[in-house]
This record gives sequence, structure tokens and C-alpha cells, in this order.
Amino acid sequence: MSTTIHPTAVVDSAARLGEGVKIGPHCLVGPDVRLGDDTELVSHAVVTGHTSMGSGNRVFPFACIGQEPQDLKYHGEDSEVVIGDHNTFRENVTVNAGTEGGGMVTRIGDHCLMMAYAHVAHDCILGNEVIMANCATLAGHVTVEDGAIIGGLAAIHQFLHIGKYCMIGGTAGVNKSVPPFCMVSGGYRPTLVGLNLIGLKRRGFSRDQISSLKEIYRLLLQESGKRDDRLEAAEQLAGDDGQVRYLVDFIRNTKGGMTLHRRDNEA
Repeated sequence: MSTTIHPTAVVDSAARLGEGVKIGPHCLVGPDVRLGDDTELVSHAVVTGHTSMGSGNRVFPFACIGQEPQDLKYHGEDSEVVIGDHNTFRENVTVNAGTEGGGMVTRIGDHCLMMAYAHVAHDCILGNEVIMANCATLAGHVTVEDGAIIGGLAAIHQFLHIGKYCMIGGTAGVNKSVPPFCMVSGGYRPTLVGLNLIGLKRRGFSRDQISSLKEIYRLLLQESGKRDDRLEAAEQLAGDDGQVRYLVDFIRNTKGGMTLHRRDNEA
């Protein structure tokens, strides 16, 4: 299929466009942009800066991808936005380029969904199949692993690590990293509320894996006591199962604090 460009679109002659690209009315594409095969800019979309998008992406009206980061330490360096395949960026989504202080790149994997008004700040790294609901916001230098779901109006503090297959409730103000496989309550004081059981079952986790994860969750994220002792007990429970051990390793290695389970009698 041939590439089509609407007469009202402004596409720099230096931009690299793959086969089957569709650029709709009033779009703007900058000179250092690469759009992969079958990518579509629906209308009024802006893709600029040093931005590379893979195949099969869709960018909806008034989304803006690749603009300068909202960081006072940025001084015009040629930082990038690198986006994989088959992602959807709905209306008014913003994705900012990286900075020298964060590796020079903002990166998004494959099959992600950014709903309307979602924001991905400079130097964020997103895995595959990440969903950000309406108005969800990532501050700079946030890592979001595969399959994580971030609820509407949730705000993630800078430099945090959001583990894979977790689910963060709407309006949550997250200021500590979130371990994988867990659910976080919404609201001003978010807390863990258990494992994302439905998500784990959909991902093919076995009954034995989920049972082990529940026990490790209790040991490391609910109970008090000497941390090293609890980690040792959790490692024995994990055994050689890579998925289960991943939860233990994430908790052991994450710096800067972890979102924990708050019991009903805690303020």
C-alpha cells in the first residue's frame, strides 16, 4: 500500500516514511522523524524532534510526540523518542524527548495504549502492553514494566520503578516504587491491596505460582521483622521459578522505598 499525505499536512522532506503510512489533515511531521510501515497520524497530530516510530502505530488528534522535555536542565541536546510497534496514542497525549541526565532517550515498547491526555515525561522507559488510562501522568525517569496498567488521573513520581503486570488505581499519587504483580489503591494515600489475581490468571500463571506469590507478598510486603530474614525465607519459597523469584529480586534490589500493604488499623 502506498503512503498517503493529506494536502493540509506539513511533512518535512527529510522525514523518513515507511510503506502504507497515512498522514491525515493538519498534521505536522518534523525533519528528524521516522515513521514505520502502516503508521497512521489521524489528524492534527504533531510528531517532531528526533523521533522514531515502528510499524502499525496510530496517533490521534492533537497528540504531540517528540517535543522538548519539560526540564530546566535541558539545553537543546539531540535527545530522542524511540517507539516500537502497534501502539495507540489517543487525543492530546504528550510524549517528551529524553535529556542528557537520563540517557538521552524516552522509550516505549510495543502494543501500548496511551488514552486521552496521558503524559510520558522525559527519560521514561515503558515496556510492552502498558496501558495508561485518561490523564495518567509519568514524571521524568520512570520505568514501567510489561503489562502494567495505570489508572485514570494517577500521577507517578519521578525516578520510580513500576513492576510488570501491576495495576494502579485511578487518582493514585504514587511516590514509591510498585512491586510486580500487585494492585495499588487509588486516592491520595495509595497502598497495596493484594495481588493482581485476575491479571495473573489471564497471563497464564499457575495455581502453584499464585500461591507462592501470595506467601511472598505476605512475608515481604505485609509483615514486619528483620528484612534479611524475610528475604531469605521468600527466596526459599520462590525456588527455581523465575516469575516468582522475580518478585523477590525486585523487592531486594529496588532503591528509594517501596509501596507496601497498609493494614486496616493503620492510619
